[in-house]
Amino acid sequence: MLNTPFELVTSLGFAGFVLLLVAMPLAFWAVSSQSRGGLVRLLVAMANLLFTAQLILRWWQSGHFPISNLYESLCFLAWACTLTQLLVERAWPSPIVAAAATPMGLGCIAFASFALPDQLQSAAPLVPALRSSWLVMHVSVIMVSYAALLVGSLLSLAVLITDRDQALELRSSSIGSGGFRQAASIGNGGSVQLQSVQLSTNEQLDSLSYRTITVGFLMLTVGIVSGAVWANEAWGSYWSWDPKETWALICWLVYAAYLHTRLSRGWQGRRPAFVAVVGLVVIAVCYIGVNLLGIGLHSYGWFFGA
Repeated sequence: MLNTPFELVTSLGFAGFVLLLVAMPLAFWAVSSQSRGGLVRLLVAMANLLFTAQLILRWWQSGHFPISNLYESLCFLAWACTLTQLLVERAWPSPIVAAAATPMGLGCIAFASFALPDQLQSAAPLVPALRSSWLVMHVSVIMVSYAALLVGSLLSLAVLITDRDQALELRSSSIGSGGFRQAASIGNGGSVQLQSVQLSTNEQLDSLSYRTITVGFLMLTVGIVSGAVWANEAWGSYWSWDPKETWALICWLVYAAYLHTRLSRGWQGRRPAFVAVVGLVVIAVCYIGVNLLGIGLHSYGWFFGA
C-alpha cells in the first residue's frame, strides 16, 4: 500500500528538482546574454518554497526534525543552498551567482531523489543516539554552514574561471585593502576627495565569496563546538577523533587558512580562491565520503548504519 505522505514528500522534492533543472541552463544563458536573470531567481525561489514544504511535511510525517538520515540531510542541504543563493543574489543580482550556485542545490536534490534507494528515503524512528535536543542545534547549524561554504567556494571557482586574462586585486577584504573608494587630489590646493570605485565582475564575485565563506566558517565553528558538547553528553568525551570529527576539523582548518590569507593580505590575485575550491573537495569527503565507508560514531542512519 502506498504511503501517501511519503509520496507527497518525494513529489515535492521532484518538483523542486525540475524547477532547478530548468533554472540552471537559463542562468548560463542569462550570463552569456548579459541579462538580469529575474526568471532564474523566481524559479530558485519557487524551488526553495517547495523544499520548505517538503521538510515541514517530512517533519510532520516522521515526528522528528527531518535531518536524521542521508535523504533528509540532502533535502535540507538543497533547501539551505537555494536560500543562501537567494540571499547572495540580494547583495548582487547577477546571473553569474545563479550559474555558479544553482548546480549545488540541483545536485543535492538529484542525489537524494534518484541515487538513494526507496528504503533510505523512507522515514524511520530516531536511533537512541539522535534522541536529543542537540539534534536540531548541532546538525542544522552544520548543514547550513556547509551550504554557505559550498556556495562561497563555488563563487570562488567562478572567480578562477571568469576573466582569467585580467589581474585580480583583492580590494574588498574586511580590512579594506583598497576599499570601495579611493582618494583623488583635486584642484591646486591639493585637497583630497573620496571617489567611488566600480569593482569588476571578478572583484564582486570575490567579495561575495569572502563574505559568504566567513558566515559559513563562523557557523561551522558553532556547529563543531555544539557537537563536542553533545558528544560529551552522549559518549562522555568531547572529542574522540571519529572520522567525521577529523574531517570536520580538516574542513575548519582549510577555511581558516583561506580567511588567514585574506586577512593577512599576504596573497593577492586568485590564490585565495584556490584554497576555497580545495574546501569543496574536503566538504565532499566529510559529508558524503566518510558516510559511504560506514565507519565511526556518525555512520548511523546513512548507508551502512543501523
